[in-house]
Amino acid sequence: MSRDNIIDRKTYPEGGIIFREGDTGTVAYIIQSGSVELFKGDENNKNVFATIGAGAIFGEMALIDKGKRAASAQAKEPAVLIVINETMFQNKLAKSDPFIRGLLGILVETVRKQN
Repeated sequence: MSRDNIIDRKTYPEGGIIFREGDTGTVAYIIQSGSVELFKGDENNKNVFATIGAGAIFGEMALIDKGKRAASAQAKEPAVLIVINETMFQNKLAKSDPFIRGLLGILVETVRKQN
């Protein structure tokens, strides 16, 4: 089995920065436990627009369109995250209907334009 198919987990303490707005995105995350804040700005002057918990996925936009991170992510409480690497994501996406792949691209483009 290749390394790309192994499920990796990362643990972040409360307040731990997962990624910053403008970073290059190479992975997405699924929250296994804990919660994560998504925000614009920096840690000292942040505009939180979402707090997400177990089962939520985030960071996926950068995998869909290869763009920069549109926001920052920080653990609101201790969090265990399942890492979805680019190869794993692309393998899953390749198996989906071409219409769904196209729709995802359009949705990401629309969200980025609104930011």
